Amino acid sequence: MTDDGDSGHGNASAVSTRSGSSFLGPDRLNQREDSTLGPDRLNQRDGTPPRVPSAREERAGVSRDVKGRIEFEHVDFSYSPDTELIRDLNLVAEPGQTVAIVGPTGAGKTTLVNLIMRFYDINSGKITIDGVDIATLPRGEVRGNIGMVLQDTWLFGGTIWDNIAYGRLGATDEEILEAAKATFVDRFVHSLPDGYETVIDEEGSNVSAGEKQLITIARAFLADPALLILDEATSSVDTRTELLLQHAMAALRTGRTSFVIAHRLSTIRDADLILVMQDGAIVEKGNHEELIAAEGAYFDLYQSQFAAAIE
Repeated sequence: MTDDGDSGHGNASAVSTRSGSSFLGPDRLNQREDSTLGPDRLNQRDGTPPRVPSAREERAGVSRDVKGRIEFEHVDFSYSPDTELIRDLNLVAEPGQTVAIVGPTGAGKTTLVNLIMRFYDINSGKITIDGVDIATLPRGEVRGNIGMVLQDTWLFGGTIWDNIAYGRLGATDEEILEAAKATFVDRFVHSLPDGYETVIDEEGSNVSAGEKQLITIARAFLADPALLILDEATSSVDTRTELLLQHAMAALRTGRTSFVIAHRLSTIRDADLILVMQDGAIVEKGNHEELIAAEGAYFDLYQSQFAAAIE
């Protein structure tokens, strides 16, 4: 996941590769012990059955789901003291919203999501998740409920089933199959002689680029993160597979706060909020209709892509 302008700092991809997955599954979030009794223990004390935690709660180790409200407040950031990159950045992503980030190469799109993941600490300002300053939390806690699906898919040498199941160790067969169906993996799997038992070789050369992407999306769906960072694939796929990928991404984003680094504006028309970045600053924000009507930077980007598609 790289902006060419940030290629020397593409830690999101680097960390993902080292972890062995194109989805960074949940670390255990908020593992600090609280001296107060939570509602589950109070229920046990008064004799009522304890509340059964959700799958996300069990994996994250938290007493409640992360709602997913992300706020940047007057954020400044630079990779080096003499090169200012992001300045006085303010934005709010409400729980469940899809936020698309667009702009030319080197605009700061990748840097923005790197800051959410705390691959770097900001110079000034504040970034909060559900009102909690992420600078006050260990990095593992911040990343614990964030999923990433990157352009460069990673599949290990094993069956398609095992590659999906890697999203959440211990998931039931029913949950794995549900993830595969929700993200359209189930559609192409049935055309393969060995179905889900198809063994993917180390290079993944026996499945197409689009099918690889669908498998990694299914893996992320199974992991059920509260927050998502998606780097839209730019690899060439046929029209049918591209449509399936768009539907699978939409299924994955449902109910989750999602940041999408978009390369083709036609794929993010339904985003709740579109941020147009230039030189580390948000120069426009709004939904597709609002930004087209404004005839500003987004309008120019959209027109240039549309013209290129016609040619």
